[in-house]
Amino acid sequence: MITAKNLSKKFGDSLLFEDVTFSIGSKEKVGLVGRNGLGKTTLLRIIAGTEQPDEGAITIPKHYTPGFMSQNLSFTKMVARDEALSLLPQSEQHEYWRAEKILSGLGFSSDDMGKRVSELSGGFQVRLQLAKTLIVNPDMLILDEPTNYLDITSIRWLARFLQSWRGELLLVTHDRSFMDSIITHTLGIHRNHIKKIKGSTEQWYEQIAQEEEIYEKTRINDERKQKEIEEFISRFRSKARLANLVQSRIKTIEKMQKREKLVPVKNLDFEFRYKPINAKYVMQVDSLTFGYNEKPLINNFSLSIASGDRICIIGPNGKGKTTLCKLLAGTMQPQSGNITRASGVEIGYFEQTNSIMLNPNATVEDEIVQSDPDKNRQLARNLCGLLLFEGDDALKPISVLSGGEKSRVLIGKILVKPINLLILDEPTNHLDMEACDALLTAIDSFDGAVILVTHNELLLKALAQRCIIFQNNAITIFEGDYQRFLETIGWENESEPVKKEYENINEQKLNKKELRRIRSQLLLEKQNECKPLQETVSSIEQEITRHENLLKILNEEIINASQLQKSDDIQHLSIEISKTKKQLVVLYDKLEEIMSLYEERTRHYERLIQEYAV
Repeated sequence: MITAKNLSKKFGDSLLFEDVTFSIGSKEKVGLVGRNGLGKTTLLRIIAGTEQPDEGAITIPKHYTPGFMSQNLSFTKMVARDEALSLLPQSEQHEYWRAEKILSGLGFSSDDMGKRVSELSGGFQVRLQLAKTLIVNPDMLILDEPTNYLDITSIRWLARFLQSWRGELLLVTHDRSFMDSIITHTLGIHRNHIKKIKGSTEQWYEQIAQEEEIYEKTRINDERKQKEIEEFISRFRSKARLANLVQSRIKTIEKMQKREKLVPVKNLDFEFRYKPINAKYVMQVDSLTFGYNEKPLINNFSLSIASGDRICIIGPNGKGKTTLCKLLAGTMQPQSGNITRASGVEIGYFEQTNSIMLNPNATVEDEIVQSDPDKNRQLARNLCGLLLFEGDDALKPISVLSGGEKSRVLIGKILVKPINLLILDEPTNHLDMEACDALLTAIDSFDGAVILVTHNELLLKALAQRCIIFQNNAITIFEGDYQRFLETIGWENESEPVKKEYENINEQKLNKKELRRIRSQLLLEKQNECKPLQETVSSIEQEITRHENLLKILNEEIINASQLQKSDDIQHLSIEISKTKKQLVVLYDKLEEIMSLYEERTRHYERLIQEYAV
């Protein structure tokens, strides 16, 4: 249905792909793979017509419509129903029945359709973006990282939707299991060229490896033959009787194809350093409770973590998974209950928001050295190489790194020290497929205990031996792997498009007096619930201001101490600066969570109050 012929594209001085030709046939669902930075998104834009190739062309049949959904969510209307119509011509943007039909098919209730876009969860914002794409009635869906912002239940819903899609599909995602559950073909960018096969991503990578092995064997054999021919020519060039044979071999060399030696493609190659520990259990959690309002996120939760456990924390977003990680890692303290760590426990904690704590002016090497108790710069440089920061790349400032590169730095800060408990909160964000595979291998070979939060079902099925499940407003421990959880319990209402959160009581014919009574009650409930949250926000903001001022003073003092070469003062101030930064991270996280809760509860009450307007 779509044919690309002799496409070439550069980005600055970097060649993305050159002289590539491929086609996407009827009913094909194609997964596009390749490392970060090789041009996947650029190729999607070229096919969608929003960007032009440097050379070559895309041929699309007449009246054939591609629908492109970018990985960056972009909304221009306030209300979901209006936003769904926003890509239609102005003359058609009043046809709400079209929006309602598609939104309903994507799991929106009537109430959801009238919501402000900002009130929708990340999962439903992605569905809204998909609705905008579908409403133009595309023949082909082109999706760039559609699983961004989605939790595990939303990812599973999207997979079912795409499996039932009847048109063509071109998909980019770093989630290998998600892609392989949908696609019929794999299209890959490799060494500036593009290859398409029928089958899964695993089959594509296997075929590429086989072809390169054959190529290299052929190259070595050709070089051996050429050397033998050159030796014959050199030996018998002066022999008149053998002139014909010599000339024949000279022509043979001229016809031989010159095969350049393949430059090895560098892969992430690392392993976590294990610190031996004699304890059977590395951590004991007893009656843990934590929350930001009267209803705690985590309530009376207990858990024993054995020294070799593989525990995965799963559930929808916003239910407390990250909070539980912070409590276990010790960056937050419980409101009640106890967390007991065995003697000798060393924790490596990957926090999904920790990249904000990286010093933008520091180099990659400096950041890794800073986390090493021994400050071994050679070890840090070696780790930089394993994490694909080779040579001068190890001296890049943090400020110029991409999201994936910053994630690799955060992994490096864990790798530099021996640990026996690894806590990873969504570590695959910003990582491409190859990096995810390397991380999976490193986790699998680690001898210590692992606690992992992820929405990536490949990792869950490969690693989970026990599951902590956030579902039905409760936390439960499932003593089994993830596949068994799906088979025996599964996700709530997965077969239903969406569960109504509120019943529209306005449909009951209430009189004005009753409406005023309910409205007054809602105003009181809003005051009682939201005012304490607002006061907490104000208090945290004041604490942040105080710590930021303190950090400014400490930075000025350490500059003065450095100029005066007062080593004791520098050491003391460095400790205080580090401690203050950590306190700021905790405060920022707490502010973000409470602000989100305050805004969500405020929107909730405002919407209900509006429903009961007289």
